[in-house]
Amino acid sequence: MPEAIETQLKKGVLALCVLSLLSRGDGYAYDIASRLAAAIDMGEGTIYPLMRRLQGDGLVDTYLVESSAGPPRKYYRLTEAGRAAYAQQKTEWAAFATAVNDIVGAGE
Repeated sequence: MPEAIETQLKKGVLALCVLSLLSRGDGYAYDIASRLAAAIDMGEGTIYPLMRRLQGDGLVDTYLVESSAGPPRKYYRLTEAGRAAYAQQKTEWAAFATAVNDIVGAGE
């Protein structure tokens, strides 16, 4: 797959992936970025603007946790709006993925 297409596909589902990770528990940006990099090979520089956008949209909020290894870490957690958005996006993703799989599989 051409790299540009793959990158656009990843960016399209990145917010859903972040909301999914946070639905399992609070996290800090570097940890979230590391898990995304391991799972879908997404660069960590992509996560910080997305986290700011999710916070600006009211889907996540933050709190600080003291760290023995340096300055306090900013943790992110889903808000109620974030939980609702995750549920909606997850449903929409499932329907979309099924439709694409039906189309792609129909040619075989």
